[in-house]
Amino acid sequence: MVNQSNSGQEDKGNGWNEEKVRRVVATLDERDPDQILSWAVQEFGKGVALACSFGFEDVSLVHRLTRIDNEPTIFYLDTDLLFKETHETRDQLIKAYDISFTRVEPAYTLSKQAELWGDELWKREPDQCCFIRKVEPLRRFLAGRDAWITGIRRDQAPSRANAEVVEWDSQFGLVKINPLAYHSAEDVWEYIHQYQVPYNPLHEKHYPSIGCIPCTRSVATGEDSRAGRWASFGKTECGLHQGKESAND
Repeated sequence: MVNQSNSGQEDKGNGWNEEKVRRVVATLDERDPDQILSWAVQEFGKGVALACSFGFEDVSLVHRLTRIDNEPTIFYLDTDLLFKETHETRDQLIKAYDISFTRVEPAYTLSKQAELWGDELWKREPDQCCFIRKVEPLRRFLAGRDAWITGIRRDQAPSRANAEVVEWDSQFGLVKINPLAYHSAEDVWEYIHQYQVPYNPLHEKHYPSIGCIPCTRSVATGEDSRAGRWASFGKTECGLHQGKESAND
């Protein structure tokens, strides 16, 4: 089993820790996403990076951030199992906003993973597969950074119900910024349509949450927005976000 131990909650020499984050939240929790992003860029500069999975929340943040920062650091976790439509959305964003995305890849190819842990690990041990292909690469990428930005919203799932606009990420030992925490899906879609932001066409086929091909299905009317993720396992998080209600993404 790969070591999945968490980082501590002490600051990394940049002056930030859980106590300081708690003080900042009170000044930002009623701000709009653009103000929160502006604060993040001003506070952390090149030490902050936006994580983009090319879902609708994240593409809206890409658009917002490019209006604030001329050279934003935006990255994505390429598990080698992403949908064709996800890659196409990436390419549309590159063309629309003249930006680049940093591709963060796992330490192991799919063939090497199969050699070490068996073929189609996601069918047997999805937590282990997520750790190898998502959590560990993210940990490597965030090492030495001060903060990261995500598209987490409180109403996405019960595991995210207590998300704050700014949090101390004890798993990775840095500040975590969730500008959309208090926004609804309707709020985000209104923004996307207003500014004609390119978005993943899978959303129009009942995929509200889009991950890897083997572990994502469409969602039926009335289901939770993350019900299509790891549906056979009762699992709705991949391990990137260890919130107050969940030890999983």
